[in-house]
Amino acid sequence: MDEQLIAWLSLATLVGLLLIDLGVRITALIVVPRNRRPQTATAWLLAIFFIPYFGILFFLMFGSARLPKGRRRKQREINEYILETTEGIDLVRKDPSWPEWLEPLVELNRTLGSMPLVGGNTARMWSDNQESLDAMVDEIRQAKRVVHVEFYILSLDETTRPFFEALAEVRARGVKVRVLLDHLGNFQYPGYRRTKKFLTEAGIEWHLMLPLQPFKRKFQRPDLRNHRKLVVIDGEIAFTGSLNVIETPYQRKKNHKRGLHWKDYWARFEGPVVAGIDAVFVTDWYSETDELLVRESAPVRTMGDGDIDCQVVPSGPGFSVENNLRLFNSLVYNAQRRIVLVSPYFVPDDSMLYAVTTAAQSGLHVELFVSEIGDQFMVYHAQRSYYEALLKAGVKIYLFPAPTILHAKHMTFDDEVAIIGSSNMDMRSFTLDLEISVMVHGGSFLAGLREVEDSYRAVSRELTLEEWQRRSFGTQTLDNLMRLTAGLQ
Repeated sequence: MDEQLIAWLSLATLVGLLLIDLGVRITALIVVPRNRRPQTATAWLLAIFFIPYFGILFFLMFGSARLPKGRRRKQREINEYILETTEGIDLVRKDPSWPEWLEPLVELNRTLGSMPLVGGNTARMWSDNQESLDAMVDEIRQAKRVVHVEFYILSLDETTRPFFEALAEVRARGVKVRVLLDHLGNFQYPGYRRTKKFLTEAGIEWHLMLPLQPFKRKFQRPDLRNHRKLVVIDGEIAFTGSLNVIETPYQRKKNHKRGLHWKDYWARFEGPVVAGIDAVFVTDWYSETDELLVRESAPVRTMGDGDIDCQVVPSGPGFSVENNLRLFNSLVYNAQRRIVLVSPYFVPDDSMLYAVTTAAQSGLHVELFVSEIGDQFMVYHAQRSYYEALLKAGVKIYLFPAPTILHAKHMTFDDEVAIIGSSNMDMRSFTLDLEISVMVHGGSFLAGLREVEDSYRAVSRELTLEEWQRRSFGTQTLDNLMRLTAGLQ
């Protein structure tokens, strides 16, 4: 009798576990696809079905791409503030060269991110990391009232020490210095502790962005990060682009051993667009500190003789839709002759893949610059899985040579519009990371960016379809498997 009871209990337990497993799978089929892209939902369902317990745990931790309710409320408040305090719209020069298709894109960006297109701006650019750092150090040392600094990675080392010393120098003579740095973006590097110590001892007010501090009631999906990079000085000069403030091998012994280093793109702006870039800092400062900054700087100088129009496009999980993805796709579809895309991580969703391949199949000259080697295993192989479709459509892919990681993020469309900023062309930048992009219209800026593109092309190797199809079966399999994770990256 005891054996029979044990047998029945074992059977009942087995049936119960099977029913629970079935219930979890059915529930996942109902819950997971809700308000998610098919690509992302499929990736989560595969994880839950093949590794159910870990898959469910990961989904509970990482399944929501939304920031906490309070942060989203603050974003809406800042948007209203921006709409009410805009300057420089009247300086936009809609001369005969103004493309007709640009007006709807400007309105799209205004609707999604609140920032207007403003004219009368000037800009300089650098594609060398050390020159970019030197330029910022020179400008910071001339600050008179306030310096705002915000970086995904801001780390003190021998290369970046002059940057930190410049901040300490101006703080010592009374300049207000505020610094934001991403928590997990910096926690992983050896310079994290000494960076915090230096800022504190210098009397600089600093805060972590999106901190994971559950005991302080500061917690959200762990991989939602603030990926923005910007510096604003006295409300008159702003820098932004792809640069992180860290040595180019990123303080990793293995990178030094391999000779790896990162190559970025950085731009300096003057004119009304500076207020837009500063508004992004104000937004993030308010989110982290509950302090809504008033305008401390002198009014922005009217740069009536500047020849470029600029529109700041903030994006990230604080917004209801993917502002940067919608802008990028719209620009690809509106281009008439030539598209050049530069991104270290090109892992598009279906909409972007269709947009880029459609442009190439329509006869446009489309180029994609990526690195020959990768620094992130899963992303690198997921990216490679798209090369065959791109090459077959007629996209020219250029591989920037090792041991450099081409970390620059910019794109040009015809000779009309450029996008520069912190955003990669992957699902992480579209959905999970807070990013800043600047859309620029103006011949002088485009000409300068074309020279940067030419310098990439001069040292890069063009990848051919024939070469790509000769790669090993094992490599193809790995690339395609990593593609399945693209929606989760």
